[in-house]
Amino acid sequence: MNFIIAICFALVFAVVAVRSRSRQAALWFSAGFAVASLSAISELLVAYTDLPRLFAVLAFGSVLGGMILLRVGIGELYDVRIAPLWATFFFAACVVLDLVIYGLPRSTLRHAISYQTPFALVVLASAVAVFASARHAKIDRVLGFLLVATGLHFFAKAALAVTAGAGTKAADYVHTNYAVISQGSTAVLIVAVGLTLLSVLVLDIMADERSNSERDMLSGLANRRGFENGVSAARLVAPAVLHSVMICDIDRFKSINDTFGHHAGDQVIRAFADLLKSIAEPDFIVGRIGGEEFGVFMPNTTVDAAMLFAGVARRETMAITVEGLPKSLTVSASFGVAEVVAGESLDDTMRRADMALYEAKRAGRNCVRQARSARSASPDIRVVS
Repeated sequence: MNFIIAICFALVFAVVAVRSRSRQAALWFSAGFAVASLSAISELLVAYTDLPRLFAVLAFGSVLGGMILLRVGIGELYDVRIAPLWATFFFAACVVLDLVIYGLPRSTLRHAISYQTPFALVVLASAVAVFASARHAKIDRVLGFLLVATGLHFFAKAALAVTAGAGTKAADYVHTNYAVISQGSTAVLIVAVGLTLLSVLVLDIMADERSNSERDMLSGLANRRGFENGVSAARLVAPAVLHSVMICDIDRFKSINDTFGHHAGDQVIRAFADLLKSIAEPDFIVGRIGGEEFGVFMPNTTVDAAMLFAGVARRETMAITVEGLPKSLTVSASFGVAEVVAGESLDDTMRRADMALYEAKRAGRNCVRQARSARSASPDIRVVS
């Protein structure tokens, strides 16, 4: 049963590696479970062949090697890596230790502690790596505590080997009650660890897919959906604070496309998006919400500060240079700014900002207009140059 479980995990992690951002970690996990699966076969061969010493060492080495590979994978996933030289030295030293204690009665404390401690150390080192990482999601904490429990359970197994009896020699182990308890408890904990590791990888894949679905591939900014979701999240953090929204539109963009081609138009989109990202504050939410239309949500920003930001964006836009466009051609944009009133929906605020943007277009483009308050339907004629 343990062999089948380990092989299933090895296959699942190999499949997950295809889509995971932590591909190397998933492959290490797959290799770890594949190597550990060999222990079940080796333990049977200990009892039913004439080479018990060889297969006993193979059983020990496959479990320990699998756990070390899992630790390597956890290091990749949590960016707390283990030095390959130290891992190799530790594995070799522990195999030598297993050879040294092979002749000891398996029910003695000396043998039990010596046998189980290497497993415990590797798993506890994995727990330390999880807790020491910069990742602090709930699933990460669950994994960390689960690894601690798994590591400590190996010391409990050592005590159980003494009290319940693990046989006098390696060939006796498979026929003891201790073997049933030992295999069962380890299987349950390893399955729990495997499922939790799988959950971490799957959650990362889901987060990546969500991010991709909310990202505009051309500009690298949030798309309309991502922009609205980001704004909703920001307003939940500070619902009673006044915020501001800026909507802007590249002037005469269709003319650029028609005259110089869509490739040039795409470059203008990218250049303008890069400009907005470069001047925006870290907590600003910047998105491409239409063809050549962009939105910027400015948390905890007064409308006066937002107007100044729009003025800077307008002036910097005129300095944009795009390969393939004549140097004499000046790229410009028009801007509409609105204050987000408490209790007002994002749609209503953006509608007012849109009205201010259209007023800027009607005023000759390349200017900034501020929308009046939510109680007024007409935009202000305030200009920022």
